[in-house]
Amino acid sequence: MNRLNSAKRIQVVAALVDGVGINATTRMTNVSKPTVLKLLAELGGACATYQDRMIRNVRARRIQVDEIWQFVYSKQKNVPTDKQGVFGFGDVWTWVAIDADSKLVPSWRVGPRDAGTAYELMTDLASRLTHRVQLTTDAHRAYLDAVDDAFGSEVDYAVLQKLYGSLENETRYSPSKIIGVRSDVIRGDPDPRHISTSYVERQNLTMRMSMRRFTRLTNGFSKKIENHAAAVALHYMHYNFARVHKTLRVTPAMQAGLSAHVWSIGEIVQLLDADYARTAA
Repeated sequence: MNRLNSAKRIQVVAALVDGVGINATTRMTNVSKPTVLKLLAELGGACATYQDRMIRNVRARRIQVDEIWQFVYSKQKNVPTDKQGVFGFGDVWTWVAIDADSKLVPSWRVGPRDAGTAYELMTDLASRLTHRVQLTTDAHRAYLDAVDDAFGSEVDYAVLQKLYGSLENETRYSPSKIIGVRSDVIRGDPDPRHISTSYVERQNLTMRMSMRRFTRLTNGFSKKIENHAAAVALHYMHYNFARVHKTLRVTPAMQAGLSAHVWSIGEIVQLLDADYARTAA
């Protein structure tokens, strides 16, 4: 990384967090593809470490959780026989929790869509909150035990299930029409007005728009799970600390009381300096 000066690093990272693909970034910045990928991997790790340390004691009242699908290396049906069942080849899910008020994403996990990842997400989320929250998830059954293990009785938990109709004029990429929504109270006394996953679903759209590797029907997908996870960590560093929310007019981290200013791309790049990562607020 010593061959890249600060200005060039900022140029590369600014492109990546704005949804530019790796190949396009190399053309725009005149930085080689291996160097861009190395910067992404190292900075993504630094971003994950910084957020793990700094996103603590979150005073959230309402949390929404969802998962977003993508694939790494190849589509699941095209994974070679010798790589079948190996995580990082085929289907990969990003599990996301969002504070409905500050829009902060306090916790996320990249993993399979299974009970183990659900447990990791909920345990991590519970450790970052200061008090009881109202929690809404979709109807994925893995959440039930995970929420129980992580929160016990100290949560107001509801499940929101969307009901889809059948397709009349089916085409390959046509979504089914939503014909209803059912909510079920699982634990505590959640406010029916706030049983929703709308904010986290909107965050999923932000992910697809902000990371080229999440764009559907392209060849911009991740080829290695390590780069995929690094891109997600960089995305949430930029989203939480550097991107001003249009409705709030501050960043989610500022709204949540975790930051006093809007971070610049340069400050994010400085996370590569371990001393800065330990002292920055």
